[in-house]
Amino acid sequence: MSAQPQRLIAALDLGSTKIVALIAEVTGDARDAGARILGVGVERSAGIRRGVVRDIEETTRAIDKAMKSAQRMAGVEVGSTYCGIAGEHVAGRSSHGMVSVTGDEIRTSDVARVNDMASNISFGRDHELLHAIPQDYLIDQQGGINEPIGMTGTRLEAEVYLVTVLSSVLQNLRKCVERAGYHVQEFVLEPLAASLAVLTPDEIELGCSIVELGGGSTNVSIFHNGKIRHTGSLLCAGGHVTADIVHGLQVTQLDAERLKERFGAGFEPLVPESDVFELPSTPGQGARNAQRRVLAHIMHMRLQEVLEYALDEITRAGYHQRLPAGVILTGGGALTPGIVELAREVFAMPARCGIPGQRLRGLADSVESPRMAVPAGLVLYGARQVATSGGSGTGGRKSPAVEKVLAPVKRWLQDFF
Repeated sequence: MSAQPQRLIAALDLGSTKIVALIAEVTGDARDAGARILGVGVERSAGIRRGVVRDIEETTRAIDKAMKSAQRMAGVEVGSTYCGIAGEHVAGRSSHGMVSVTGDEIRTSDVARVNDMASNISFGRDHELLHAIPQDYLIDQQGGINEPIGMTGTRLEAEVYLVTVLSSVLQNLRKCVERAGYHVQEFVLEPLAASLAVLTPDEIELGCSIVELGGGSTNVSIFHNGKIRHTGSLLCAGGHVTADIVHGLQVTQLDAERLKERFGAGFEPLVPESDVFELPSTPGQGARNAQRRVLAHIMHMRLQEVLEYALDEITRAGYHQRLPAGVILTGGGALTPGIVELAREVFAMPARCGIPGQRLRGLADSVESPRMAVPAGLVLYGARQVATSGGSGTGGRKSPAVEKVLAPVKRWLQDFF
């Protein structure tokens, strides 16, 4: 094994409360790509709200700090990074395409053509395509085909799930990353990345939903029959829980965050009535105590509302009671004690916390938390892209001419699910 790691990849999770940077080395091949975590950097930030940059200087500072921390830990330098994106500015819709097959059997070029036909629709001037994910193929009107290459037929049709994003949001995020001195390798839909880190193939096949409980937004995505079927973003999130504690217990924002992490619970019946804790107070207020049950009640009510909104999103998408594998909770909110019990009660289906770990080596224990699902998934997404293309990771550079020719076909081969 060489001293200098080969095929490096970097990932950036640009959240509402913190920026997380990961650096990893690609392991395995295209069939089973994994990653060896080399460095982790976390920096608190208030520059992004619900996936939208609201302070370029603050965001650039946090990206620079997180990436430098990760590089110092890894002992290597990287030039480009995969970035996660999510929020209400991301939209998904299905599209249909149809082409005639040119030869005796369906080739890669035919699949690329039909996918291009399906995605060749107008998104308006202010939106651009982020992912085009093949859902289902039909050969001579026979459906349910996952991999049409090599089959015989005269007409090929495709159902493709198109994920679009507001162009200005992408440009501002890219600007922050570039100001910090890095190149954006690719923007990746966060639920798609998280699914690689926390879902099993059986869960994706049977049907499940990832509910990411973030600080600024709650993202809901649905997977069924091996594909991503729906993605949506809710405005109600962890920040609202903190705000409720500020008003309910009359403490500062910082103290509310601390109390939430130290004494909080998401399911009121789990907390003994006798539990009491000391409240931070000003000299004017004097010494104050509060029952832990009161804090749990405040959190329970708000988190129940957030999960009910998520259930409404699942119902609107037409998947209510159609997800046998249940709900997988990720994000910082998934660390709340009792959140799984509350989720089981609200959704009336199985629920668990999504903890990354599969196909991860090296410093994998540093990402074994629901709040690290997105950055861990971004690293696995990058590993899959590098292993599939045979590239050299974020350090390598291909000529622009070669990239221009390969990009469309590469995208169809690599956009998964």
